[in-house]
Amino acid sequence: MDPISIARYGLMAATRRFEDAAQEIVGAPDGDTVGAMVDMTQAKQAFTANLSVIRFSQDMWDDLLAIQNR
Repeated sequence: MDPISIARYGLMAATRRFEDAAQEIVGAPDGDTVGAMVDMTQAKQAFTANLSVIRFSQDMWDDLLAIQNR
């Protein structure tokens, strides 16, 4: 398993979820946007978590290369 590929998929899924929630807010005729706002917040958290995985993986790769080049 490649953690970067998995995290990249997670980024795309979080982006889609955020966009869907935004569309739900725009189309809410009665102003009931609480559920969509919760979805947006969760999508933001998921995006941040997946981005952290990518950054951590890159740091680990850089450290491995630094060790190998000694």
